[in-house]
Amino acid sequence: MAKPRAFDVTTLPGFTLIAVLAFILLYAPIVTLVVYSFNGGNSVNQWGGFSLDWYAVAAQNEAVQAATARSLIIALWASVISTTLATMAALGTTRRGKFRGQTVIYIIINQPLMVPEIVTAVALLIFFSSVKIATGYTGLGYLILAHSAFCIPFAYLPIKARLEGMDTSMETAAADLYASAWQSFRYVTLPLLFPGVIAGAMLAFIISLDNVIITEFVKSAGQDTLPTYMLGQLRRALTPEVNAISTALLVVTVLILTLFVFVTKKRD
Repeated sequence: MAKPRAFDVTTLPGFTLIAVLAFILLYAPIVTLVVYSFNGGNSVNQWGGFSLDWYAVAAQNEAVQAATARSLIIALWASVISTTLATMAALGTTRRGKFRGQTVIYIIINQPLMVPEIVTAVALLIFFSSVKIATGYTGLGYLILAHSAFCIPFAYLPIKARLEGMDTSMETAAADLYASAWQSFRYVTLPLLFPGVIAGAMLAFIISLDNVIITEFVKSAGQDTLPTYMLGQLRRALTPEVNAISTALLVVTVLILTLFVFVTKKRD
């Protein structure tokens, strides 16, 4: 009796066509954006010849420079804070047996993923407004804390996945050799966990760098990040400068992803 063939989704009628259409819908807008970032005209969607002028305009724009620096500072701090907290949370929920309330803790950690972002933004606005009134402080600390809180689940998931896929035999061997809990974590667990930590930090950095809604609600006057600056430009005079800035952000994202692939491959 012939053995039944395993189900293969690629053999379904129309699979290739649907796959091609999906890729076109995903990447055609991005390709169009990149192409028109080199537009020499003043229109965002009418070709006026090849030019790098809008990149020069964006690079020399002091508002863009300030917003870029602010975005990078916030994203760096948010990625460090959220990844540190996510690592501790992942260790606390995976390196022990099941306990009462574990599901509730998992839900709380991943709350920003399940609740609409606008709800989180409004809640942070109300909370930080009260703090601002009480303290008089209106610096970037609020944006850093808000982004950190929002990025925790994005850093937590890859770190947790890495921990769950790790073999615990080396940690057990370290304990048998009288290594303390800290020594075991520093010399055994953390090196093995490092690719997951890098993945979590990278994801948190990108999410923070790209965030608009929470930033728009929490920021004070004069604290525009690059995405909120672009949003403001869209409401005013729309020029290919926005395309150039968007393309630059895309390049930064691709570079970070490429660097992550090389780093994790080397560690593995």
